[in-house]
Amino acid sequence: MLYYLFEYLKQHVDFPGSSLFGFITFRAAMTIIVSLLISTIYGKRIIKFLRRQQVGETIRDLGLDGQVEKAGTPTMGGVIIIIATLIPVILFAKIDNIYIILLVVTTLWMGVIGFLDDYIKKFKNDKEGLKGRFKVLGQVGLGIIVGATLYFHEDVTIREKLPTIQQKEILADNPNVEAAKLFQMEEKSTKTTIPFVKENEFNYASLVTWISPGLEKYTWIIFILAAIFIITAVSNGANLTDGIDGLAAGTSAIIVLTLGIFAWVSGNIIFSDYLNIMYIPRVEEITIYIAAFVGALIGFLWYNAYPAQVFMGDTGSLTIGGVIAVIAIAVRKEWLIPVLCGIFLVENLSVVMQVGWFKYTKKKYGEGRRIFKMAPLHHHYQKSGYHESKIVTRFWIVGILLAIVSIVTLKIR
Repeated sequence: MLYYLFEYLKQHVDFPGSSLFGFITFRAAMTIIVSLLISTIYGKRIIKFLRRQQVGETIRDLGLDGQVEKAGTPTMGGVIIIIATLIPVILFAKIDNIYIILLVVTTLWMGVIGFLDDYIKKFKNDKEGLKGRFKVLGQVGLGIIVGATLYFHEDVTIREKLPTIQQKEILADNPNVEAAKLFQMEEKSTKTTIPFVKENEFNYASLVTWISPGLEKYTWIIFILAAIFIITAVSNGANLTDGIDGLAAGTSAIIVLTLGIFAWVSGNIIFSDYLNIMYIPRVEEITIYIAAFVGALIGFLWYNAYPAQVFMGDTGSLTIGGVIAVIAIAVRKEWLIPVLCGIFLVENLSVVMQVGWFKYTKKKYGEGRRIFKMAPLHHHYQKSGYHESKIVTRFWIVGILLAIVSIVTLKIR
């Protein structure tokens, strides 16, 4: 809203300083400040409200140190993250940008699913919460919306570099030519990027055209299925990671901030030219949403750091996972998720391995055996005697290392 207001003032009134709102960096800085203020100042009021509503966490005694003492801590704190994200986005972003619209829809969609799960647990006295099939149905529904929009919407395009020979000819005539003239016109494409390989582009269409070139028109099915899988996997991974104070919020802030770097350079034709990466017009606006989201997560950490005054619940964790997945798909870095979201991946795998091995050994030996002392993985370390604040800090460090490796893929191929 403010972007359009100051754009109008710039054109019709020549209002001093109005041109600042045309810069992504300025709006991102303002966004993260406002988001932090909302999450820290109003977060406390929301926590008090949740406490009055007796929205306290029910803790089972699983033999984990300090776990029982957390009983009664307000949950549904993901509402803080959602509010502190959406308000600055509406204020500072170009709200008609297709990527911003998709992320707002994702935030509300996954927020509602998580809220229903938390509501059923707390107010309907059902420890299972929202049935698993309804959660999956919601994730699949979002995957269809995101996949179909990114595939069919006319504003979702890329601009590829001209062939090397043409670039050399242009540069020979004018060495100081604008970077934009070294790129082709905008086009619809299902190309994405693969890390660590020289020719790092992959086209989803190749999954069907190898059978017959005529099947290219059905690429949308493959693309939507990929979007469904990614959104479901990442949102469940974030959900499993939310088990001890500050773990999910901290690791997610690192992941989202890294995706913000990818969005910024991919949406800037000069950086795209310099780094020799795919240029995605209009995707740089995601940087504004990411700034708001990072500010909301850090502000939430103010209250969620050990000892936590509030838990995010599924309202927060499912939203976080959904948002990360959609950003990764939008900036065409979804194949980097196993590296960047490595914490989520190992948390997911630890549960799958634990359950699978337990069932296998029970069938084979008549008694179930375990790989880990407890799953997800962070509980294994708790059972091993590590304090949860040490576990969280070390997971953050690993997350930072994974983020650095992910950023390095811009040049290492």
